[in-house]
Amino acid sequence: MSAELDPEAAVVYAIPMRTRFRGITVREGVLIPGPLGWGEFCPFAEYDDREAANWLATAVEQLTEGWPEPVRDRIPVNCTVPAVDAGRAHAIVAGSGCHTAKVKVADHPESLSQDLARVEAVRAALGPGGAVRIDANALWDVDTAVTHIKQIDRAAGGLEYVEQPCRTIEELAAVRRRVNVRIAADESIRRAEDPLRVAVAGAADIAVLKCTPLGGVRRALRVAQAAGLPCVVSSALETSVGLSAQLALAGALPELDFACGLGTLSLFEGDVVSDSLRPVDGFLPVPRTPPAPDPELLHRFRHTDPHRTRWWLDRLDRVRQLLPH
Repeated sequence: MSAELDPEAAVVYAIPMRTRFRGITVREGVLIPGPLGWGEFCPFAEYDDREAANWLATAVEQLTEGWPEPVRDRIPVNCTVPAVDAGRAHAIVAGSGCHTAKVKVADHPESLSQDLARVEAVRAALGPGGAVRIDANALWDVDTAVTHIKQIDRAAGGLEYVEQPCRTIEELAAVRRRVNVRIAADESIRRAEDPLRVAVAGAADIAVLKCTPLGGVRRALRVAQAAGLPCVVSSALETSVGLSAQLALAGALPELDFACGLGTLSLFEGDVVSDSLRPVDGFLPVPRTPPAPDPELLHRFRHTDPHRTRWWLDRLDRVRQLLPH
């Protein structure tokens, strides 16, 4: 299937982030045209070629097969609050139009007091009817997770769930037994050799799905069905081109009980699409086809570092060889 890609037409982009997020200040990736439009290849730098192949498979699906028919035409989304101070957190939520907020915590080992202040500010901005969820990105051990979750749950006036508090499936299961807050698995699903082990081990109440690192919309739907857990679809920090596939997944899930983490373009200083997929009143539309980059924006955000551009194109070529031809 990779034979239908045209690497010569690929464009490497670099878009600054508004705030450091997931350790990065500039989001980089490759935009690739194909028979059905554009796709995006943007695995994080620490992922090896084998893991990055799933990201490319998602782009190839988008470019050559399209997506399954949706069962809904819009998706409720959460706003995303990076590890910022309480005042900035309040402003992000208040200006988002969303009724659910996902708050990053555990940014550094001594972050608890800042985490508490952040979630208190988020609750104040949302009001009592909003939902607060937190994401620790697998940075806690079991005892730390249990202690911090209980304190943050009180500060938040009740948490909807905690995403990936610990690294391993066994640790998630241990935390889940000791707290009264729902546990959501993210990395344990998308980076595991067997993503379904999470459900079997009783490690989570919710599955966070990211179709980009799972290998496409269709494979993510199969994972969701086999896991048998309520699902939340979340972004992998793509531009609107790649984000459209995540929305296609959210649109095709048979059931969708929670707001999805797809409002992440608010973290970017720009986008390659003129009509960006940014939430309106807490919702995003489900696209039937991927949006095309705007030529002017594509030029503006084209990577200016020739060495970094070469790095991405070489990576694309290597990973392409791992896909079926």
